[in-house]
Amino acid sequence: MTSFDPSGPSQLGGVFGLPHTTDNAEVVLLPVPWEPTTSYRKGTAGGPSNILEASRQVDLFDRETGKPYERGIVMLPEEPAIRSMNAEASALAQPIIDRGGAMEDTGLLAKLVRVNELSRELNDRVEAIAERFVSRGRLVGVIGGDHASPFGLIRAVAKHHPGVGVLHVDAHADLRRAYEGFEHSHASIMFNVHEQIKGVARIVQVGVRDLSEEENALSQRSPKITTFFDADLAALESEGEPFAKTAREIVDRLPNEVYVSFDIDGLDPVLCPGTGTPVPGGLSFRQACTLLSALVKSGRRIVGFDLNEVAGVGEWDGIVGARLLYKLIGFALLTHPQSITV
Repeated sequence: MTSFDPSGPSQLGGVFGLPHTTDNAEVVLLPVPWEPTTSYRKGTAGGPSNILEASRQVDLFDRETGKPYERGIVMLPEEPAIRSMNAEASALAQPIIDRGGAMEDTGLLAKLVRVNELSRELNDRVEAIAERFVSRGRLVGVIGGDHASPFGLIRAVAKHHPGVGVLHVDAHADLRRAYEGFEHSHASIMFNVHEQIKGVARIVQVGVRDLSEEENALSQRSPKITTFFDADLAALESEGEPFAKTAREIVDRLPNEVYVSFDIDGLDPVLCPGTGTPVPGGLSFRQACTLLSALVKSGRRIVGFDLNEVAGVGEWDGIVGARLLYKLIGFALLTHPQSITV
């Protein structure tokens, strides 16, 4: 049997080349290859496998977070049932997307009903898997897939941590009531969290630079939502305000327990060129790390997370996604100085 050397080349098949199992890992990653409602460019269903492959080239010692691997990290196998649901829903959704909605077409309306049904089934399935580990005190992260993927995990986390806040990094507000009729669209995840998950007390959005009038209105009127728009962050930077100070102001809007929802397109698209809906602007990789570091320094606790919209092809997308994932895990574990029960 191959021995594990954290400083050597990866020779094991696990995420980051680690030998852990669900019996001895504090961090459990749930891959969700799901993208039926992606409306511009497909490919994020392959994100989990791309990240998994690239993760085996990540050095396990990290100057900012230490040795996250020592706490144990495991990625569950992709579920064939989820892949099958994604294939069915994607085939049904595509003609609706091509037309810009079902309109009054009875055939398309029937397809829309089924896609919405499959989306609810996906949410229930993800919640059930996550619940097995969240209820045992593990730190659980969803690896999407499009940004609709983690709804079930957020629901499970909020049940165990009522009053949790969501730190949402994204180019988009994701506050549409529905998009093209899809109730659980990738463009509706935060609307659904806002409306349906009562255990979420706050949603703090960072890096938003594409949104509709409807989304802007909800962002402005809801006391639960605070949005730090990309243009405003850029203006502060141009006026000489250090991002570390801005990051502290962002974190100050969050409650003590925090769920991090990270859409890769919240970063500068130079870092994620294959993502489904790239938008100019966004955070640098270093700014993303500074924001996560500010969470740790504030004494808040990260109780769950997701990483979404990483392209399923392209070495650079996988490389950035895998390293962002390791940073997310490392910073999250720093907020749990005692071992999570295994």
